[in-house]
Amino acid sequence: MQHTVTTTDRVHAPGVTERTGARTEEAAGTIADARMRIDALDDRIIGLVQERVAVSTVIQQTRIASGGRRVNLSREMEVLEHFREALGKPGTALAMTLLELCRGRI
Repeated sequence: MQHTVTTTDRVHAPGVTERTGARTEEAAGTIADARMRIDALDDRIIGLVQERVAVSTVIQQTRIASGGRRVNLSREMEVLEHFREALGKPGTALAMTLLELCRGRI
């Protein structure tokens, strides 16, 4: 029979407060739960990035097959602006990373 790990299990497990940096077991439990949520979100983000890479590949292949260039710089500028507006300056860096993942360095 499989045991489901609960907040109580995590809090009372040896070293939990050390792993979380918390000073109390209650805070350690809250942090452990939040980290589990972050890990789940990270997995979703990674999946979405992989999906974006696949869609971008289709676009690039279609553009090249029709005689166009691999990269459309005006579209990339739109993406950069969209991320900057939504997330500020760090959003631009994030968009650049996504663009690099999707099309490689130019």
